[in-house]
Amino acid sequence: MGSWQRNSTVQIFTRPLGEILAVWPRMNPENPIQISRRSFIRRASAAAAATGLPLWFVEREIAAAQEPAKTVTSPNDRPAIALIGCGGMGVGDAKDARRFGDVVAVCDVDQQLLDKAVGTFTQDGKVPSRFSDFRRLLERDDIQVVINGTPDHWHTLINIGAARAKKDIYSEKPLTLTIDEGRHVVKAVRENKVVLQTGTQQRSSQRFRMACELVRNGRIGKLREVTVWLPAGLRGGPFNTKPVPAHLNWDFWQGQAPQADYMPERCHRNFRNWYDYSGGTMTDWGAHHMDIGYWAIGLPAPVHIESKSLATPIPGGYTTVSEYEVKFTYSNGVVFNVRTTTDDNPFGGVVKPGGQRNGIRFEGDDGWIWVNRDEIKSTDREVISRPLPDDAERLYFSNDHRKNFFECIRTRKDPICDVEVGHRSASVCHLGAISLRTGKKLQWDPEKEIFTGEHAAEANSYVSREMRKPYDYDFVA
Repeated sequence: MGSWQRNSTVQIFTRPLGEILAVWPRMNPENPIQISRRSFIRRASAAAAATGLPLWFVEREIAAAQEPAKTVTSPNDRPAIALIGCGGMGVGDAKDARRFGDVVAVCDVDQQLLDKAVGTFTQDGKVPSRFSDFRRLLERDDIQVVINGTPDHWHTLINIGAARAKKDIYSEKPLTLTIDEGRHVVKAVRENKVVLQTGTQQRSSQRFRMACELVRNGRIGKLREVTVWLPAGLRGGPFNTKPVPAHLNWDFWQGQAPQADYMPERCHRNFRNWYDYSGGTMTDWGAHHMDIGYWAIGLPAPVHIESKSLATPIPGGYTTVSEYEVKFTYSNGVVFNVRTTTDDNPFGGVVKPGGQRNGIRFEGDDGWIWVNRDEIKSTDREVISRPLPDDAERLYFSNDHRKNFFECIRTRKDPICDVEVGHRSASVCHLGAISLRTGKKLQWDPEKEIFTGEHAAEANSYVSREMRKPYDYDFVA
């Protein structure tokens, strides 16, 4: 557990508050538990000590967690879940989802990953059905929930197909490969009245929510600048083509992307380093930290973008820019910087493998706040320790991203990272990637979602892209 620093700044290292709330007695009609105010304060103080969060915030979190969720009558109290995309992230998502439902089907175009997933999700003699084509899985009427753990370039078509099949969706981030795809996904989800949760789970973290609420309520004065540090990407190559492994349907894996010869470096773990399938660390870690910056600023998108590539991709190797600086400017004057780092940044953070650090710094007229997954710290102690007033702006409460999704399946309300949040958040990342690809200063219209002014034609060519047939929108018609 962390402690107050001796200098003028304050730093809080936190054990997840969700771990504390998971064992906190809940008040409900079936199991009434009387908790006196004295007992409440004592237990809240213990939770504050365990998490490192300020007492006022912990008290509020506990009170919110005790409020019973409003539910509607539904047969989906323990829904049947299907996993599409059986790599590490998808399997991890599905394992956690078993707290709320049963995994009855798995799908992947790699038979080795599919075999492993079948073994992982076989329980009590019940073997999940296996599919190589997600469209056949979506035909199953007994499946209510889809977890989309595929590479980025497959998110859109699978999400649209699942929405049209009336399945609720937990989709890995970023929600789309291009900005235009986001419009299609929002339309499909809204028209079919399904629930979609984007896997930007930092919105369900108390540290990030507290930081955004403090910023939104002027605790550091007028917000002037946001800076996000992301781990640098991979810079490698050239790579040699190899025979396609017998267990992999390489054509289906490529999907809408331009056809390319097989290289191990293109597939599975390293796909994020190719613009054909992703956007590099800008849309990977950026989908998390830039989403929090977007949440704090409270505006849908910047109006100006400029960038600098700090490392040139190697011909015949990975195509995404591995090290870069991007500057976004919003209509209210806030500057939003995104920078990669392989060394210690000046504001601290938890050291990542290879010495990398990442996190977010908010700077205003009256101070600053730094936050990442492991800590939050500020100009001085009072910035964080002084309670917000009762009439302060409050942000969407969630302390468990997966639980929030399954609660919304029952209530039919929007989850914390609904389809429009996912689209707008991903769009900021895509704008940064487009700026890096063009190398130009760009102007963006957040309402029309198009580039305007000088260099608009070139930049707008990246807002959408032609999908390789048959893997276009007709594939899930």
